[in-house]
Amino acid sequence: MENSKLRRQIAWEAARLMYVRQESEYFRAKQKAARRICRGWVKPADLPSNAEIRDQIQLQARLHEGDKRLENLREMRLEALRIMRMLRAFRPRLIGSTLTGHIRKGSDIDLHVFSDSIEAVTGALDMEGIVYDVERKQVRKHNEERVFTHVHIRERFPIELTIYAENLVSYGFKSSITGKLIERMSIAELEQFLEREYPAVSLDAEELEAESKIDRFAMYEILLLPLEKVKQSPKWHPEGDALYHSLQVFDLACDELPYDEEFLTAALLHDVGKAIDNERHVEAALEALSDYCTPRTLWLIEHHMLGHQLRDGTLGARARRRLAEHEDYDTLLLLSDCDRNGRERGVAASELDEALDYLRELAQEE
Repeated sequence: MENSKLRRQIAWEAARLMYVRQESEYFRAKQKAARRICRGWVKPADLPSNAEIRDQIQLQARLHEGDKRLENLREMRLEALRIMRMLRAFRPRLIGSTLTGHIRKGSDIDLHVFSDSIEAVTGALDMEGIVYDVERKQVRKHNEERVFTHVHIRERFPIELTIYAENLVSYGFKSSITGKLIERMSIAELEQFLEREYPAVSLDAEELEAESKIDRFAMYEILLLPLEKVKQSPKWHPEGDALYHSLQVFDLACDELPYDEEFLTAALLHDVGKAIDNERHVEAALEALSDYCTPRTLWLIEHHMLGHQLRDGTLGARARRRLAEHEDYDTLLLLSDCDRNGRERGVAASELDEALDYLRELAQEE
């Protein structure tokens, strides 16, 4: 096979593996792609460069995502500016695909921040009520072990902060793709760049803040986590706490209607009010979720207790007829069945972050 054709085929397959998230590292992706295409050893000279694979990833992103990709790129850049302004004290720098434009579905907003205190950075996030996870990753590079601290934020888009020592703010970091110094922008540079790229968009801080109200999935997590401490009557809920129950119900709902995001959201969130006001948990849930769920999801949550009465035959005839006329009557009965069956002791259930990631992916596919 002609070398240039072989390189293109390996680059395309490696890009496909990375685009669908089967691989996250260029080296592993190109090795796996080479084995699939050549079914044997491949000379290193015939392997595509990281930059060639990146270009193919972008081609696939354009084919699969169309204009939505450019809309997301603009929104990600504006969100990056909002977060950078929030973390101004740590001299943030935007790097990576959000800056260069090489994004695809699921891409992170990558920021470098500089502080000798990890707690100072996380404290600033706590002050803003932002949900995050801290990861310390050990990497061996040039025969040297190094530990990198990443902060993963769940906002409108996934955000990864990498925390470096303050004295590295002027250090020239190199790209693993090109081997050259990475492109990066400070707050002032990003503001100038955005004014050139999107002259019709306001960069006013208050407007950006208003447009980026808390990510609904972050709000779901905030409301769901306290359910772990909500102990329920063993007579009706032998499985234990309300979070475990909610995750069981979600898994059962996924088995029934795996692509119905609104139904799955109702299944996961139907009991969040129990951590707010156990005596009126349905009303409490509706109040907390009113700005973060669709009318259909809210209707399912509002009526899920009536679904049990329907199954029991204890609901009055007038209420039964009213529900039966609703277009989601059958879906409500299905939610009731999942709710009743999600009460098993010791069964395996999804982790909360897995359930939320599943919903995020469904939302991105719309």
